[in-house]
Amino acid sequence: MAVSRRRSTALWLAVALFAAAVPARAQDLSETAEAEARRAELAEIEAGIAVSNERVAELKAEVEALDQDRAKLSRTLLDTNRRVQELETQIAGTERRLAALGENETALRASLSERREVLAEVLAALQRIGHRPPPAILVRPEDALSSVRSAILLGAVVPDLREAADALSADLRQLEALRAEIERERDRLRDDATRLAEERTRIQLLVAARRQEYARSMAALADEEKRTKALAEQATGLKDLISRMEDEVEAAAKAKADAEAAAARNREIAESKRNRQPPKSLGEADRLAPAVSFADAKGLLPMPASGRIVKTFGADDGVGGTTVGMSMATRAGAQVSSPADGWVVYAGPFRSYGELLIINAGDGYHVLLAGMDEIDVQLGQFVLAGEPVATMASPKLASADPADIVSTQPVLYIEFRKDGSSIDPAPWWADSSDEKVGG
Repeated sequence: MAVSRRRSTALWLAVALFAAAVPARAQDLSETAEAEARRAELAEIEAGIAVSNERVAELKAEVEALDQDRAKLSRTLLDTNRRVQELETQIAGTERRLAALGENETALRASLSERREVLAEVLAALQRIGHRPPPAILVRPEDALSSVRSAILLGAVVPDLREAADALSADLRQLEALRAEIERERDRLRDDATRLAEERTRIQLLVAARRQEYARSMAALADEEKRTKALAEQATGLKDLISRMEDEVEAAAKAKADAEAAAARNREIAESKRNRQPPKSLGEADRLAPAVSFADAKGLLPMPASGRIVKTFGADDGVGGTTVGMSMATRAGAQVSSPADGWVVYAGPFRSYGELLIINAGDGYHVLLAGMDEIDVQLGQFVLAGEPVATMASPKLASADPADIVSTQPVLYIEFRKDGSSIDPAPWWADSSDEKVGG
């Protein structure tokens, strides 16, 4: 009995001493500062991930082994981009879980800090009991009265002490569990960030190899870039820009002609098939032109990035009108892919859109992407749905929507057009897309 009581007393004492030693970070830092510190820590973890020179050499050898075979190159590029977007989604989830765990830890620390006085009282009571234990009746019968009084006092006090100590012990066990879970999530973040860094390196090498297919003389390219810049400055709006590019720039004009030819071919094929079923895919990775007309691609197009939809087509734009596109918040530096097959007719900065990419999908359809930091494709280039075409910017205002305000995440702007008029892109997205609409 005495041994059990000593163990219990020792446990309470250890609990009280440990809890009293919990640093009062919640008192020293505000919740905002705590959140900023956690974000900085996550950013530091990801920034510290680098691909070794040996691994880069292995990736280069892997790309060179493709022998510039277009089918293999395209298939590898699409598969790699899919893995990148999956990893970006996983990392975003890990960051959210870490943020929630950090908030729980902050709240628990604050609770323990607020109960410092209770901890001190428990510790003092346990120390007094340890220093002045009740007298033993069998040794000194004359202390029977003192023993009874001590028993009465202990009977009243000990349950409260035990309850306080048990509550503190439960909180501390929860705190330790939170710390362990945070460490596991950090390990998961490091692993995913390492894999993401490798996949992004692979994409850079694949994109460089793909560019060689579209290499033109530097003089011709420089002339077209100058012409493109001048047209962008003269254009009165997007419709005018597209029209001028496809009429006055050789590469864009050729892209338009290729898009119209592919669309006409797909119409002929569709008309020749009686009782045809809707297509189930966009075609093989080695296609050199769209195998499915854009109008028939409804329900098949992949989202251009991993992220959260923050504004849909037709939503209130905050200035008395409605949006003509949709906006998606992404991670900083996220990979952006083409949502559809088509030819690049514009790639560069344009007014408040920032970096703007326009793809001619044929039959009068154009796909616009804006808000990126860097575009990786060239004028006239044919791109496949799901092929990497750009990377997102750092956190800042990156949307063409004038109602948007500075966000903690970069924002990708997406717009579909038919014969110059904006249309709702919603029917075109594949059902497997799991992006959610957010506020």
